[in-house]
Amino acid sequence: MIDLGLNKLSSIIGDMSNIATDSVIKAIDAYKEDSQKATKEIFESSAKLRFLQDEVSELTIELIARFQPVATDLRYIKSCMEISYGFSRLGRYAYDIIDAVDIFGPLKLCNKSSVILMSETVLDMMNTGVSALRLLDNSLTNKIYEKENVVDILYRKSLRDFAKIVNLNNEYPDNRCNISSTLILKYLERISDHACYIADCVNYIKTGQSSPRR
Repeated sequence: MIDLGLNKLSSIIGDMSNIATDSVIKAIDAYKEDSQKATKEIFESSAKLRFLQDEVSELTIELIARFQPVATDLRYIKSCMEISYGFSRLGRYAYDIIDAVDIFGPLKLCNKSSVILMSETVLDMMNTGVSALRLLDNSLTNKIYEKENVVDILYRKSLRDFAKIVNLNNEYPDNRCNISSTLILKYLERISDHACYIADCVNYIKTGQSSPRR
């Protein structure tokens, strides 16, 4: 029966959400603490997410071919393909963050305030997106879209601030700090985008329309 397939699909997506969320949190903590201890674990989690994404793709194709679902079931199955991709990308960005820590470290003396501020907003978006997906509650999605605007503002402000430092000093006072911060801010901005894509999918599952924000 299709219900068994849908339950299995939901279980895999749930596992992916847990792995992706945990990876991003550990990557941000590693940046804050200037630690590379979680590098291997995050790399393995990223690989696991890619494997689960393939599993979701195969299962969705099988469900559509065997049962020819319609309405909400079809929207849910199609959305799971996009959501699994999103979670896979979150795992990749988590690895990119800790890779930047590894490449540019040590970063103990860097001013990390802009990254930490953005990370708090992004983590909230990500957690809200996971909750909206788990509950299939599109009333939560507006909170995600609102915070996307905050992330965009923080991102642009941080880049402008770095540019001012260059103009005033004619060179970076510390290349490691500024380059690593710029990269990690970009990864966080992309994570916020994927949180919005998850919200889009929840809206699509519930209403048949992808996003009320554009």
